[in-house]
Amino acid sequence: MKNEFTLCVKRFFQINRTLKMSKLTTAILPNLRRNLLKINHLSNRSNGSYYSQISNNAAKENKILDYLRAKIEATGPISVADYMKEALISPCSGYYMSRDVFGTSGDFITSPEISQIFGELIGIWYFNEWSRIGQPQPLQLVEFGPGRGTLTDDILRVFSKLTSPSQYKLSVHFIEVSPHLRQVQMSRLCPENLNESSYDKSFITKYGFPITWHPHLTTVPEAFSLYLAHEFFDAMPIHKFQKTQDGWREILIDFKDNELRYIISRNPTAASKVLIDEKEERDHIEVSPESGILLESILKRIEEDGGIALIADYGHMGTKTDTFRAFKEHKLHDPLKNPGEVDLTADVDFKYFSELAKNKAVVVGPVSQASFLKNMGADIRLEKLMQFADAANQKSLKTGYEMLTSPDQMGERFKFLALYPTILEDFLTKYPPAGFDQT
Repeated sequence: MKNEFTLCVKRFFQINRTLKMSKLTTAILPNLRRNLLKINHLSNRSNGSYYSQISNNAAKENKILDYLRAKIEATGPISVADYMKEALISPCSGYYMSRDVFGTSGDFITSPEISQIFGELIGIWYFNEWSRIGQPQPLQLVEFGPGRGTLTDDILRVFSKLTSPSQYKLSVHFIEVSPHLRQVQMSRLCPENLNESSYDKSFITKYGFPITWHPHLTTVPEAFSLYLAHEFFDAMPIHKFQKTQDGWREILIDFKDNELRYIISRNPTAASKVLIDEKEERDHIEVSPESGILLESILKRIEEDGGIALIADYGHMGTKTDTFRAFKEHKLHDPLKNPGEVDLTADVDFKYFSELAKNKAVVVGPVSQASFLKNMGADIRLEKLMQFADAANQKSLKTGYEMLTSPDQMGERFKFLALYPTILEDFLTKYPPAGFDQT
């Protein structure tokens, strides 16, 4: 099955001639091969649509800090989880709510913004996995925290070469709480509807597939879905705990001497009593119960309605301790300084996810981002794009590829985890998913 898929990917990247390939095999998937060949002519993503230029540089007082100070003075220290929620998604002044934080002009850059190769390969992966189980319909693509919409844009560009709105019942559903980012996403995918409100409405993307925005998964229709969470769970609220002589204590945030600071709770908190595994050996841990609740909802839908989930994020297998940090203008920043004006993040615990999904889904991975992308044919796609790029774009393509795959950059730190319905366990054992082979 791996050789079959490898051939299909190589065929996908063929444009006018057959690429030189080693270990060729005549056994290929005829239907998938024919479909993948339809997107041979995907060219370099134009710079004009690569970045949105929406920004808000108006100076303003720090309303989040004022609110947090008043809250702490009135009710006492707060958890790191409460702090993250207020700083990131407070309706009035939350970090994500009123600005474009992505790209070179923002505070951080994500893989889809670095290279189109990333989104294209994920699009191929989804189409291949969906095709292997009979292309159930209607089909939904559900992305959590879609940023600028760049990743789904690339995925739909791939799907548009393989499908058509009249042939397949494919719809897109964005889980997005930020009004500003909804507008950024609409400008990319539905430019003709840019001035319309996205609340309680469906629109047609430039690829012909319908799209709807949702504040939460609960409003997404129940149907077979391709769930996508790329750099989403790292922004979910976490609780931080420290082991002391008196047992586990929660790390809280207080306000003193006109600034926020960490303190250790004097007594056990409700969170420290219920969220810590009694077998835990580390002396400092971070736990995100809200991530667990959302993952449970996804698992329930996959089992009842069918679907495939792909989680891609930087993380670890239950080994790291203190990963809570902030970024501003692409540099590390004190997480307690300038709340609402900096990105707050913590590494995803993939061991926690894997254990939570055990017996509820088939868990595949995690594998490193470098492993996933190279197994999916990133090298071949880079070679093909280089043939049609000028010198400046060739340098950009090489730099982007290195950022995505180098062990010193994103290649090893970012992980990919896939989830399937338990009914597919025997099938996946015999025919493992593409991209997850570690040999």
